[in-house]
Amino acid sequence: MNKKNIRVRKGQAPGKLSRADFRARFFDKFTDPAFGAEASALKRIEIIAWDGYTEHRKAPLTHPAGRGYADPSYDLSDEWRAARQAIRAAEKQQKDPASPSRVLVISGADRNDGTCPGEISKTWRLSRIVIDTLRKARIQADDLDLSLITSEYGKQIHPCKGCVSTAMPLCHWPCSCYPNHALGQVNDWMNEIYPRWSAAHGIIIVTPVYWYQVPSALKLMIDRLVCADGGNTDPSSTDGKDAKKAKQIELAGWPYPKHLSGRTYGLVVHGDVAGIEGVRRSLSDWLDWMGLIDAGSQARLDRFIGYYKPYATSHDELDQDKNVQEEVRNVARAVAKAVRELRAGTLSQPDEQLETPRQK
Repeated sequence: MNKKNIRVRKGQAPGKLSRADFRARFFDKFTDPAFGAEASALKRIEIIAWDGYTEHRKAPLTHPAGRGYADPSYDLSDEWRAARQAIRAAEKQQKDPASPSRVLVISGADRNDGTCPGEISKTWRLSRIVIDTLRKARIQADDLDLSLITSEYGKQIHPCKGCVSTAMPLCHWPCSCYPNHALGQVNDWMNEIYPRWSAAHGIIIVTPVYWYQVPSALKLMIDRLVCADGGNTDPSSTDGKDAKKAKQIELAGWPYPKHLSGRTYGLVVHGDVAGIEGVRRSLSDWLDWMGLIDAGSQARLDRFIGYYKPYATSHDELDQDKNVQEEVRNVARAVAKAVRELRAGTLSQPDEQLETPRQK
């Protein structure tokens, strides 16, 4: 396509909220009568929030990008810069031969005993087995429990806005869509999660099946990691979110860098009736696509726990299933061995030197 013929399609987004609708939504957060004593203060704060919304102050704290960026004068978000610096520090640590071997262990269940269910998840219990096994193998385990978004005040993973589907360079690494202060889209957990992926030599995901799919928190994290697969490390090159400029850059030739490739991985997928194989395959396909290396067939586990038994006794079924507990240990053992080989330069990746004819 000729760059002069690039079109940016418009017309889907609704108009701005009315003043009354904005005010109503703002005060919905302060329904508790205890806030009544500060009603006048909240009214003043709401006026400031309305101004930020109408003026679209997405990133109110910025400084010129400076050297190393396509446009040194571009007003770069301080929050994005901090996230990028954290990723760089994590990458440096990960590549340092003297640094300890590290595996990120992700518990994908949405529930824990600090929220509605009032009981821990089997996923969390299985991840304890993984972590204990890694530590016995002298591997550092970084424990990432995604259920915290359902039980911890203010902790959120906001949804992916699909910038990559407009043009890959519009999707920044790390994601620059959040925080968006104008829309109140703050407290995004991903700026902490990105460096944890970058610092890891291996990844182990432990997850249940929810309606033939992964749980909501895990899917949110997966979608927000799209920027790690081909993302642009320089928001100034696209003038922030200039869709036309991003399309021009992609059409001129984009390398689609895989920022997390080369790490090894394992999976533990469990369910009670159906869906485990489909979820395990989809997770494997996703991690393979990002350039991660599986740690062998025994590192990709899907098992039923309490098959067609009552939900009420599922933890008891796990207690009794010594075989599945040992299989989970084997996932961790396989990843630990793969990490050692990875760092020694002996982990086999037969297609590593092949150039794909299709970059995307």
